[in-house]
Amino acid sequence: MTLRKSSPSKPARNPSEPAKGSSREARGSSAKSAVAAQPTAGGKRSAGELFEALVALQARLRAPNGCPWDREQTHESLRTYLVEETYEVLDALDSGDASEFARELGDLLLQVVFHAELAAEAGRFDIADVIERIHTKMVSRHPHVFGKVKAGTSAEVLKNWEQIKAEERRSAKKSSGKSARHLTRRASVLDGVPRTLPALLEAHQLTRRAANVGFDWKDIGGIFEKLKEESRELREALETEDRSRREEEVGDLLFVGVNLARFLGLDAEIALKRANRKFSVRFREMERLAAVRGAQLSALSAEGLESLWNEAKLRGESTTDYQHFNKIP
Repeated sequence: MTLRKSSPSKPARNPSEPAKGSSREARGSSAKSAVAAQPTAGGKRSAGELFEALVALQARLRAPNGCPWDREQTHESLRTYLVEETYEVLDALDSGDASEFARELGDLLLQVVFHAELAAEAGRFDIADVIERIHTKMVSRHPHVFGKVKAGTSAEVLKNWEQIKAEERRSAKKSSGKSARHLTRRASVLDGVPRTLPALLEAHQLTRRAANVGFDWKDIGGIFEKLKEESRELREALETEDRSRREEEVGDLLFVGVNLARFLGLDAEIALKRANRKFSVRFREMERLAAVRGAQLSALSAEGLESLWNEAKLRGESTTDYQHFNKIP
């Protein structure tokens, strides 16, 4: 649980209030009615009503006499929670628990509402702007549904998607006053992939965008051949004392691994998370087995550790406990 979760439930500005430029006091006062509009045990309100209540509740928490913790938060201070909630959603999805999945999605939605409330207070934008922009974007990105463009396969949809995004980025640069020369030099389907992303996710996004315009492996055999090539080049780099070259070759090998996961329709980050947890379960079992036998792992030989690892692996795979390794924190 995060500190934010210990705070009361959180909503934001009521859409019936003035949008931008309204004072925090006015918004906080108007939000009081939304708190009373909490869903009742007897009836089920519409998603729109519940969302409005959530938005108004967050405004109430940020208003004078609201929650001290909520009032102290900024876009910067909430960055950690946004990332944390995203990973908790993935954990809940992996667990197969529908109730937990819904709960974590709610926590993630709250982060969106919270950031929109902060922006509304500053007069920059509000939650209505957020919703309007994503709605407009989804319509424009699906001309095969809302327009006359034809797209009979997912591949065609993704290819159209990248072309539309590239044009959107180009239009945005024109409106910002960029020169024609600058626009030509900078336009790329890779524009928009944040360099601040974790490396595995960045590699996935870069190669996915390239693949969407046709730059991809013809079959998985080509990727395995590339893995062999990069492994060979890494072995050659290990014969030198050039640390920079070794790092480069390790990076190339990892990059191909991400390509392999993406080509198979998998997420390398999630796959590695699962591998991490599987390792954790097996290693903890090694520690348990060693302790039962009055031994310490640090005192065992390499052969003894390998034998214990194999035993832990076999014991884990033959028990139901091992099937739940994803739930281990």
